[in-house]
Amino acid sequence: MLISDKLNILGESARYDVSCSSSGSTGRDSGSFGSAAVSGICHSWTEDGRCVSLLKVLMTNHCEYDCLYCINRRSNDHVRAIFEPEELADLTISFYRRNMIEGLFLSSAVWRSPDQTMERMIRTLELLRDHHGFGGYIHAKAIPGASSTLIHRMGMLADRVSINVEQATTAGLKLLAPDKSVHSLAQPMLQLRDGRQEYKELMPRSQVKKQVFMPAGQSTQIIIGASSENDKQILRMSQKLYDDYQLKRVYYSAYIPINSNPLLPSIWSAPPLLREHRLYQADWLLRFYKFKSDELVSDANPELDLELDPKCAWALQHLDFFPVDINRADYQTLLRVPGIGTISARRIMAARRSHSLRPENLSGIGIVLKRASWFITCQGKYVAPFYPEASKLRFLLSDKAGRKRQDVRQISLEELQYHDTAN
Repeated sequence: MLISDKLNILGESARYDVSCSSSGSTGRDSGSFGSAAVSGICHSWTEDGRCVSLLKVLMTNHCEYDCLYCINRRSNDHVRAIFEPEELADLTISFYRRNMIEGLFLSSAVWRSPDQTMERMIRTLELLRDHHGFGGYIHAKAIPGASSTLIHRMGMLADRVSINVEQATTAGLKLLAPDKSVHSLAQPMLQLRDGRQEYKELMPRSQVKKQVFMPAGQSTQIIIGASSENDKQILRMSQKLYDDYQLKRVYYSAYIPINSNPLLPSIWSAPPLLREHRLYQADWLLRFYKFKSDELVSDANPELDLELDPKCAWALQHLDFFPVDINRADYQTLLRVPGIGTISARRIMAARRSHSLRPENLSGIGIVLKRASWFITCQGKYVAPFYPEASKLRFLLSDKAGRKRQDVRQISLEELQYHDTAN
């Protein structure tokens, strides 16, 4: 089979894995070539909004597992292919030298066994790092069940390593991915967490930013809508991953009905794209706004509100918390106000050191007044033109008063998140 044919097959097979952000890496030693910090073709987004191009491909789509939701599952009848490590390493370098990519996102189905699959992936990374001297960004997907030695070696070679948990509950994993287990997923994630911390502690304080073991951390992916898991279960799992496993990111992938099975949603049903969008917004609140999952979803309301972003939904449920005095509130209180993000909150804190803020100063600081004005006072005055009833306020904050829901998917996954220019 021609390498071009393999690339077509294995590039297409990798399309359903969304967890390929390149944030958090600053490149390797100065004696190598390649950079993870230069912007280029729009394939992936860093945390600060830069665009980074990645070759996103599978080592192979031959799989021993039969996960019901996966296009590469054992029981599916479609063309299979496998890269030799030398082929994939040479292909990556060729693309890089032609300025088509800046890094590699390498995943794989389980070929023969987890260890044999990992050995081929690691051989590819070794060729890139040691033979070609490539210092650019590499994100590799570890195979659950592989030996701890191979997991550690991958952590030394890749900037980011990720293991997809796929389902937020043990029951969901057992139902849809019977070949996987919670232990096989959790053990390598703990090993990667501990390994990164160990190397960080060994580094001299002057070189603390030059992490040599998995410098961009680890991430994971949760499939949304393939099973009956609700948003509360998903967000609780995400918070546990952030708190206990120190993950850099949790990605949410709306289930695409590509397989037919009685245990899966109908192949004719639409993927829950708006639900995915709300989960990304809620995830941003967990990571940067100090919200807890139980504040956003509860036993009484286990699903996120599809008409409101999670921060506005929380505000409507806690109107007794408002209005907030913009000249007196502390930083964490400001972050609870819809329309105020991390950057604008810091600007408010800085500006207040020299003078009292007036209503006309607020938009210049970056506050989105069409949301924030309903929840703040400034110099003793309510900022909004009137104080609406809760039902009217809900409409004013909902998607019905702004962007149409069907336009949500036209924006990239990173743009769908909270950030200060569109908060």
